Amino acid sequence: MRLIADLTELGGAGMALTVLGRDPPPPAAAPGLVQVGVWRGGPLLGAALEPFDVLLSHDPNAPAPFVGIAQDRLDAAVDDLHAAVARQPVAAAVCGQVFRMTLDVPFENALTLESLAYSMLLGAEGFRAWRGANAARPLGDASGPRVTMEVGAEIAIRLTRSERRNAFDARMRDELTEALAFALAHPDAPAVVLSAEGPCFSAGGDLDEFGTAADRGCAHLIRTLRSPARLAGALGDRLQVRLHGACVGAGIEVPAAAARVVADSGAHFRLPEVSMGLIPGAGGTATIARRIGRQRACYMALSGANIDLATALSWGLVDEVAV
Repeated sequence: MRLIADLTELGGAGMALTVLGRDPPPPAAAPGLVQVGVWRGGPLLGAALEPFDVLLSHDPNAPAPFVGIAQDRLDAAVDDLHAAVARQPVAAAVCGQVFRMTLDVPFENALTLESLAYSMLLGAEGFRAWRGANAARPLGDASGPRVTMEVGAEIAIRLTRSERRNAFDARMRDELTEALAFALAHPDAPAVVLSAEGPCFSAGGDLDEFGTAADRGCAHLIRTLRSPARLAGALGDRLQVRLHGACVGAGIEVPAAAARVVADSGAHFRLPEVSMGLIPGAGGTATIARRIGRQRACYMALSGANIDLATALSWGLVDEVAV
């Protein structure tokens, strides 16, 4: 941990805050610092926004790329973001670095970039500390399908691990990859609908599997070969995803690759991985950034904040609310 403290003291990690319209903007994004810009009102014309990883505004209806927060909550939101970065400075720095690059490369390359960074962080102190404080339970849920598929006028794919809130484990990833690959190769190119059983679409990655791969290099290659997000993107406008309840981690990272996302009224969204010393690892740095912009996506990842349906709809994270 001394090395991390040294990095922070040298300006190689941590968070830098700029009040737009008052402080001089950074000339460029610092390699390891998370650059946060805050707009508290006043003229903004000509402000250089590109160096910032996150942009917060006092106006709840602020346009992209700002995250709008009620004025009486803005200071608390800044403090919360600072605390989140301080708890996991290495993961936060890597998160900012990946988001800065993700829109500059093709989608498949962005998925590879994310996987490389994710695999590296699995060996870092931040994740090891989180894993040590959150012991994995025995993996005893091996029977039964994780995914079902029905083929008719359309292909209906459903997540069926409802007893574990459709947590993504390796088996679910592989079964979903197979179903999406089948749909992609279907000669009639029918419409595809992805949904889920149970109380929520997905509570995210199965935490009991995090960090269990014996070979991180092979795990990276498997992650890129068996990527539901890549196949979801390849299906183009054929794919619609129907979300409900909690959509956490992979539960929004994969759907965000679809051409159309429809959510029930109770749906809500969160990216918790940075708090574990990681970054989104199911495609979210590529898929979510392409839907809502890299700065809003980076805010989701760094803060771990719960994004309500109204905000998700206004940002374009979802396209429609089911009636």
